[in-house]
Amino acid sequence: MAAPPKGTGRKPGLLTRMVTWVVRTIWRIVWWVGTRTALLIGGLIAISTLYVHSQLPPVEELLDGRDRGSVTLMDRHGEVFAWRGEQGGVLYATDMSPHLLNAVVAVEDKRFYAHFGISPRGIASAIRINLREGRGPLSGHGGSTITQQVAKLVFLSDQPTRMRKVLEVPYAFAMELKYSKDEILSIYLNRAFLGAGSNGFDAAARRYFGKSAREVSPAESAMLAGLLTAPSRFAPTRNLDRAQNRGALVLGLMHDQGYLTDAQYADARANPAELSRAAAARAGGAYADWIMETGPAFLTRATRDDIAVETTFDPVIQRAAEAALAEVFDELVREGSEAQAAIVVMSRDGAVRAMVGGRDTGRFAGQFNRATQARRQPGSAFKPFVYAAALEAGMNPTDVFMDAPLTITTPGSGPWSPQNYTRDYIGPVEMHEAFARSTNTVAVRVSEDVGRNAVREVARDLGWLLPLADGPALALGVSETTLLTLTGAYAAFLNEGVFVSPFGLTEVRLRGDDAAILSASGRDGVQALRPDTARKVTWMMTQTMDAPYGTGRRARLTDRPTAGKTGTTQEAKDAWFVGFTGQYVAGVWMGYDDNTPLRGVTGGGLPAEIWRRTMTKVHDGLPVEPLPVWQGGVRVDTGGPRPREIPYPGPSTTPRSDDSGVITNLFRSIFGQ
Repeated sequence: MAAPPKGTGRKPGLLTRMVTWVVRTIWRIVWWVGTRTALLIGGLIAISTLYVHSQLPPVEELLDGRDRGSVTLMDRHGEVFAWRGEQGGVLYATDMSPHLLNAVVAVEDKRFYAHFGISPRGIASAIRINLREGRGPLSGHGGSTITQQVAKLVFLSDQPTRMRKVLEVPYAFAMELKYSKDEILSIYLNRAFLGAGSNGFDAAARRYFGKSAREVSPAESAMLAGLLTAPSRFAPTRNLDRAQNRGALVLGLMHDQGYLTDAQYADARANPAELSRAAAARAGGAYADWIMETGPAFLTRATRDDIAVETTFDPVIQRAAEAALAEVFDELVREGSEAQAAIVVMSRDGAVRAMVGGRDTGRFAGQFNRATQARRQPGSAFKPFVYAAALEAGMNPTDVFMDAPLTITTPGSGPWSPQNYTRDYIGPVEMHEAFARSTNTVAVRVSEDVGRNAVREVARDLGWLLPLADGPALALGVSETTLLTLTGAYAAFLNEGVFVSPFGLTEVRLRGDDAAILSASGRDGVQALRPDTARKVTWMMTQTMDAPYGTGRRARLTDRPTAGKTGTTQEAKDAWFVGFTGQYVAGVWMGYDDNTPLRGVTGGGLPAEIWRRTMTKVHDGLPVEPLPVWQGGVRVDTGGPRPREIPYPGPSTTPRSDDSGVITNLFRSIFGQ
């Protein structure tokens, strides 16, 4: 009998055959579905890529992503002190410093020149990092290439995150087909946000280092590239040490990837990037904001061109004001106080030289300019308008008024009785003494005598733009104004009655062009008051600072004549001091943004101290100039350090009561005088 053939045995069991069949069937289905799904996705990507490719514009249209142009602001000496708008011009990558290109590629996409828009290794690495750090696979690190980031910046910024990640793929492929690597990099380098209002690397280089992106060094390039991760956090104007540390990490990547030699790396680490003088100073923020707000919109806020603006700003005076404010708050104000203060300094011709818009208390201080935007009651700092109206009407600083209780009844409002700050009365008092003492009852009597309309007219002639109160409290400064407006009005007294609106912009031109688009260097004044009236008010303001009973004695300067007026509002919500020397006019306001009353502060206190310290620093080394004062006063300036005593004509000895105003106004209404 023959033996059975080799290799034969029992056939697989039924169960085994069934399992094998199921596995093979599932595999065939998975393979069939997978391959067709892959082909479908690949087809969709290909079709999408071709469609996107057909829609992509020429690269030149994508380089400049700015919504508006840049504004470079220069001080009175022609030096840059601030930038606004979207800075910098358009440069191709090949025109920029090679160190900058290397730094960006090293920190953002080291395989940029090798991949075709998407980096699977980068995506896998990002997913691994996200999972290791306890996040979802697509949360946090995205593994995006520079090409994908360009797609996001230019085309997909308004898409939801998940949809954007899907669309980045065909856009990245399409851009790699349409543009060269240098063109893609050029788009990225011109449109990336790098903090401090800078879009693009040329803008950032000018903003932080005062030079073009063509010229940046390895250390500067590394600092700029380091901003891409978190522009606001790493901005060198916010924290230079943090920006330098970040730059050092980027330098390490550049060295590791072969972009820097050992010698270049050591030199860059030993000499980290530093801010330019203008960027480091960060001075004139409030001033620059004011120029942008008040300048012609088509040349500042809405321009698509790169504009250069010349101003009256003086960085030395700005630093003096900032230092004085800091000193007073450091030495005389309790730690942690959130009280605010603002300062304006201007020349007698109306040119604004410095502006402090507020203190940095950590509560958005830089977003609100209290010198130009805060509308506050000036209190007794309004009284020069009252007395100027009276002097224009023929009164005299030596006229006598009654400092006594006074009640005025206004139809619809009932009786109103002003009180002095001291809550006492001294009886008959000459006008100039009542002014220096800041006596409220006399100010109201003078206002009612000359007529409120006359007071309002003087205020408006001196630049008051906001509504003025209707009632008798007008005389006590209950109408709102800004510090800039009030300071500008006081300059008219120094100018012997000539009012010039405060200004800061002198010339506008296209950056790089010498021809002026707009010139405003000369300002014609308006004779708002008679010269004699202005001299009398100025003399009265010297008494505020010189007389033993003057409320502004704390502000006086020991080496030159000064004039000014204090102001404190009801419940001490606002405290002011505004005054001038022969060269400069300055105003100081102090208060809380939420109208919390100041504790123990009047205009003759801390504001006067801030004013004195500011003006002392401003006038350091300047010659003494006389004040134009009334020659009939008790004290007359002679051009020397202090005024000297001279006799004056005898005063009118008949006290004016509150009834005299009614009689005088009735006489004027009947006879038109």
